[in-house]
Amino acid sequence: MGARIFPDHLCLILPPLGSQEGISNPIVRIKFFTRDADWAWYVTEGSPEDDDFLFFGFVFGFEQEWGNFSLSELAELRGPFGFPIERDLLFQPDSFSRTMARENRSNTTWTAGNLQIGSC
Repeated sequence: MGARIFPDHLCLILPPLGSQEGISNPIVRIKFFTRDADWAWYVTEGSPEDDDFLFFGFVFGFEQEWGNFSLSELAELRGPFGFPIERDLLFQPDSFSRTMARENRSNTTWTAGNLQIGSC
């Protein structure tokens, strides 16, 4: 499940869940997105959970918020025209603030002082 968008070797680059708690500007390691909508998932950490993989990161969708999401959820989701969620193969890990600037997410609402990685 989800092996196409999250190959096993990517587990090695993700810090475990909760390990970046309190870091005000964490590194975004992976980006998932919809081709047919303006949704993106910016992953900062993740850990296996039972038969799934749980991520933590910033979700840019109807709202912009930090939270948990699973590989199984991403694998099941489809955009409005039926396209599956994809991993951005050209994405380069960087700090959250630089990632948002580079991705032109200027309307992203987050405050470094209020950011608590690992908790929703």
